[in-house]
Amino acid sequence: MHEYMESSNTGTSHVHYTYADSAWVPVDDANALYVVSGEAEDKQRNEKPNVKILGCVTFLVLGELLHPNYGYSTAHIQGQSEPDVDPEFLAQLSNITVPQGRDISFTCVVDNLGQYRVAWIKSDSKAILGIHTHMVSLNPRLSVTHNGHNTWKLHISHVQLNDSGSYMCQVNTDPMKSLSGYLDVVVPPDILNHPEHNLEEGFSLEGGSISLECSATGVPAPTVQWRREGGKEIMMRSETRDKQAVKNVEGERLTLTNIHRTDMGGYLCIASNGVPPSVSKRFDVHVNFSPTLKAINQLVGAPIDREVTLECVVEVYPKPLNGWYRNEGNLKLHTGNKYNISETMINLYTWHLNLTIRHLTKSDFGAYSCSSVNALGKSETRIRLQELRLPPKSTTIPTPHVHTTAKPRRKQQSGHNKGLNEVVRAKETHFSNQIRQGTGDFGGGIGVSPNTSSGNAEGSAPSGNINGMINGAEDFVNKFF
Repeated sequence: MHEYMESSNTGTSHVHYTYADSAWVPVDDANALYVVSGEAEDKQRNEKPNVKILGCVTFLVLGELLHPNYGYSTAHIQGQSEPDVDPEFLAQLSNITVPQGRDISFTCVVDNLGQYRVAWIKSDSKAILGIHTHMVSLNPRLSVTHNGHNTWKLHISHVQLNDSGSYMCQVNTDPMKSLSGYLDVVVPPDILNHPEHNLEEGFSLEGGSISLECSATGVPAPTVQWRREGGKEIMMRSETRDKQAVKNVEGERLTLTNIHRTDMGGYLCIASNGVPPSVSKRFDVHVNFSPTLKAINQLVGAPIDREVTLECVVEVYPKPLNGWYRNEGNLKLHTGNKYNISETMINLYTWHLNLTIRHLTKSDFGAYSCSSVNALGKSETRIRLQELRLPPKSTTIPTPHVHTTAKPRRKQQSGHNKGLNEVVRAKETHFSNQIRQGTGDFGGGIGVSPNTSSGNAEGSAPSGNINGMINGAEDFVNKFF
């Protein structure tokens, strides 16, 4: 029995082999058993393809005819009729985008495969990766599986950037049928570290300039933008000192000109390319300047035997040496029983200085000064402490309280006194009106004095109590009527 195999090289004449008399010899047979096309070098006539024969069926072994430079085209078994129904793809091959390091699978679903075979090929390199469930590629991260029915899968574990490209699921019909899917391996951004030109700190004198650089890699190429820490705005100034406040600045380089102390702090370089996570790097900006001092109050008053605190605020960078002095700066004060010296940091360049003096005496009043000095200069300011004389404690005089006694109800007058009673009532009314108006003459008068509490006509009515005055007037009238 003779079995035939055809090996063709693209762009060259076909060379046919037959296995006869224990040797491979060239033949010209259109019914050759297998066809393999590619771009490999021409094979020598006396080369023997790596096959083995089982009965009347010849099987390709993973050898030189399946070299990665070949493309797997068609195959059929001589003497066997072709299937009535051609193989058919039931679904498209998916395009996959995946971050580097993940695992992926291409799925190829073929119906009515019959005696044909499914092969996986890397399109750009034309490398055969696997046929049916057999691996051709030596890459240990690649594998192929079959569910026993109509689904084949190509698995790639821990994908790398060089795995990107087009992959083909191919069925060796004549003409060949195939589907392609694209693997896009993306890489999260990473900020490069170049110590020689990518310093994480910038220093400048106030009014100078600072440039910060930050570069990043990733697939796709990331964008870089700068933001200020804490959500503060970045102040962009020109040479003419025009300024514009912005939330972010795009680009690998951030340049701050005419820099001011308020520009000091942290700046973030943020790289992103749509592949999580975004990454950032912190840069510190330092602005050096000499100290500027200001007293909260230049004149402070306090009473003897009390406690008082003198306060100063200094703006300076780098951190200075601060102190409190007396006697025109000749006596430096220190924390102890008499004094307590403290300082509080407000921000990177502002400090609050406090001097607390306990149990004030006459000798504590006078001039004090707070001082601040760094490598760029010195500043001081004076505060004068003077005695605050408190007024003497006041004595509270109690307000007199007037008790009003209800007048006894008069007895009902008899009929012959009715006219007299009407006269009395008229007199009472007239007299009461005079009292309210402060008029009339009653033999010595009724005055208003804050020191009396009597309520009759012979004395004085209490000051401010009109009821007492009226009651006294009524008693006066009763005596005469």
